[in-house]
Amino acid sequence: MVDLHSHILPGVDDGSRSFEESIEVAVAAVRDGTTIMAATPHVRDDYPTDVETMERLVSELNEILRQRRIDLQILGGAEIAIPSLLILNDDELHRLGLAGNPRYLLVEFPYLSWPFGLENEIWNFGQRGITIVLAHPERNPHIQEDPTLIEPLVEAGALVQLTAASVDGRLGRVCRKTARELIGAGHAHVIASDAHWPGLRRAGTSSAAAALHNPELARWLTHDVPAAIVDDLPIPARPRGRSRARRRLFRI
Repeated sequence: MVDLHSHILPGVDDGSRSFEESIEVAVAAVRDGTTIMAATPHVRDDYPTDVETMERLVSELNEILRQRRIDLQILGGAEIAIPSLLILNDDELHRLGLAGNPRYLLVEFPYLSWPFGLENEIWNFGQRGITIVLAHPERNPHIQEDPTLIEPLVEAGALVQLTAASVDGRLGRVCRKTARELIGAGHAHVIASDAHWPGLRRAGTSSAAAALHNPELARWLTHDVPAAIVDDLPIPARPRGRSRARRRLFRI
């Protein structure tokens, strides 16, 4: 599996606090079947991670994992808050590309407020050849109340990343229900762990994949689409049988 959202880099945000905790996260990810993990530290007012720090820590962590023979590749990136997205220069945006791919940016969907103007920004970035990947919109109360609000953002060109702990129910029934509705409606494209540190959201996406009871769709969400982003390949078509998957999800 390919995990495109984590806070495995130590000491830069609310994720891992040391290299030892980063290693614990990495080991847990490997045990769960993850082979590639994007390090996506926050880039926002309270955690203004700079590009150089991200790149240095990715390099250092990869070297530690190599020395300890932990078979996990760490790629770069960031989880960029919308206000920061609008002030970063082109070089910074390029280097903060999701999983090292400058044609994708992981953007933090607000936890409480509604992101007015985001649809236009998704379109504007698309005109520049950049696809916005929206991180965990299922945790926003407006989307929870009306999941169809995500439709214009997807139609504008965004991809949607759900948190594994939402899909499998660890974040509660409301997040679970919203995530399943987004999947059933075809408005979700990636499941990622959003792993922080060993005691907060464990690494891995296998439990979320199993909870879908649809192996082909689960693989598409946890491997096929993320791998295409990593390899800069076209996003593969969603598996057929979507309507049957949707009915199953809505009955849960």
